[in-house]
Parts: sequence; C-alpha cells; structure tokens
Amino acid sequence: MTRKERPKVTLLAGGVGAARLLRGLVSLVDPDHLTVVVNTGDDEDFYGLHVSPDLDTIVYTLAGLAPRDRGWGVRGDSRRVLDALERFYGPAWFALGDRDLATHVFRTDRLRSGATLSECTREICAALDVLVRVLPATDDRLRTLLDTDEGTLAFQTYLVKRRGRPAVRAVRYDGSEASRPAPGVIEAIATADVVIIAPSNPFVSIGPILAVPGVRAALAHVRAKTVAVSPLIGGSAVKGPLAAMLASMGHGADVGAIARIYRGLASVLLVAPGDGAVSLAGEDPRLVEHDILLDTAATARRVSRFVLSLAAGRADGHAQRRA
Repeated sequence: MTRKERPKVTLLAGGVGAARLLRGLVSLVDPDHLTVVVNTGDDEDFYGLHVSPDLDTIVYTLAGLAPRDRGWGVRGDSRRVLDALERFYGPAWFALGDRDLATHVFRTDRLRSGATLSECTREICAALDVLVRVLPATDDRLRTLLDTDEGTLAFQTYLVKRRGRPAVRAVRYDGSEASRPAPGVIEAIATADVVIIAPSNPFVSIGPILAVPGVRAALAHVRAKTVAVSPLIGGSAVKGPLAAMLASMGHGADVGAIARIYRGLASVLLVAPGDGAVSLAGEDPRLVEHDILLDTAATARRVSRFVLSLAAGRADGHAQRRA
C-alpha cells in the first residue's frame, strides 16, 4: 500500500501500548480520518498541576516528541525544574521533564480559566502540529482507584510510587456515574468504519473509558466493526502490571480473560501466534492469530494494516475456532 487508506478509524487508547500501535495507524490512515479516544482515569495533580499521562503520551507520540524506547514523556527532556522542586517537596516519585511541565502549566491554567479538558487537548494538539483528533473520554473528573492489599490507591500511586507491587483485588472508577462522554466521543465511535481497542490494560486503560455512561452501549452497537488487540503475549504483558492484576483478581492470565472482558464489545480479538488455543463458550469475540509485538515502527505498521483488513473482512489470517 503506497497511499493512505481513507476509512474513518476510531482508536480507544490508554498510554504506551496504544501509542505504539498508533505509530502504525498514522502511516496508513489520513489524519483527518483518525480519532483517538483516550483514558483520563490516570489524571492526577502534581505540584498543583493537572497532569494527563495518557493524553500526553498519545499527543507526544503523534507530535514525534515521545522517546521510542520508553514511550512516555518528551525525548531528551531535562529535569532541572523537578530537581528544584525536590528541595521544597522532597524526593519526587513521578517524573516530570521541563518541556513536559510546560504542557501541564498550560493545561492547568486553561482549566482554571474555565476551559474543558477537551478544549485544552485541542489547543495542545494545535500548538504541537498534531492533525489527528485526540479526545479525552470525558471532560469530567474520573479517577481509577485500585483496592489492594495495602488499601485503596490511585493508579499512579500504585504503578509508579509503589511500582505495581501491592496485589490488586478490585478496580473502581470514581466519578464515572456522574461523568458524561466528552464532545465527539460517541459520534466518533458510532460513525467510524473501524473501531480499534488498543492493546492497553483493559482494567486501568480501557476500563475507565467504558465506565463513562454511554460509551459501552455505543461500542456494543458497532461491535461488528470493532477489533480488539490483545495486551497479552504468551500470558505476559509486554509492559505493565496486567498479568499480575489478572491473577490477583481471579481472572487467569491468558487471552481467554481478555476475550471475556470484551465479549459483546468487539467481534474480533487479535492475539499472538499460539495464543488462540483457549477454550471459551461461543464465538464472541472470534480469536485471530497474528504477530502483535509492536517493537518497531515497521511491525506497528504491519499490525495496523492487518487490523484494518480484519475490520474490512479481507484478512486471511488463522482464526482459532472454538467449540
């Protein structure tokens, strides 16, 4: 394929895993036909600033600023301001680079002046020359809380400060019931030719998006054109605490657990070669095996091309059928 395809594509996204897939999608889909709906359950306040980790990871990736190896933050960023802040606040456990801090200062200032998170995100994208439409799942405050063996922890505290060590027993989305989808979110799902659920943690990255009233129903309505990409390969997560969370929450660390989570929401779950041999009742979603390791831009492009062909009904990949 030498020219970009023109289907309308909507990606439901968390952070780094979604950003890696996005590197392939943007090489195949026109930017004005691509919408990314991003998790905001990770949003947190640091030093009086509103930080949106997943939104920033997606935007920095689209702007060509994110480091390829790490995936988050700004490539080559310094931390002089953070070093100075440590004199007043003590050791920092959440890394904020100097150029990254500029984003948070701008966002916080705009929010305090009455702008919505959607408006802030649109303005940040414009300033960084990002043409893809990036939408927060909601403009309302929504926090992902984890009930662990050490008490209830906000997600960033669990993942970064505690390094994902406490066993997670349940995940809650505080504020979800009162939240509303951000402008354009439901429309982006309903009018897309292809909807993709990124290979992100289904509990802490995709779960908060689905917890916003109306989003799950909108996704269920278009399940025939929705493809989910498994965040597990051989029972392990490429990055992050998903495998441990699945085990401690009693789900079992294999793609069968992912399939059950997305049942009724996606018609296809794309899994790694050899991962399709699981026993599940019914054919929802259908498991299709394909290389899903997004370790380079070239592999991200190949996976993205295959996902688009799956949604269009053109894929010849091996589908693992279940009794």
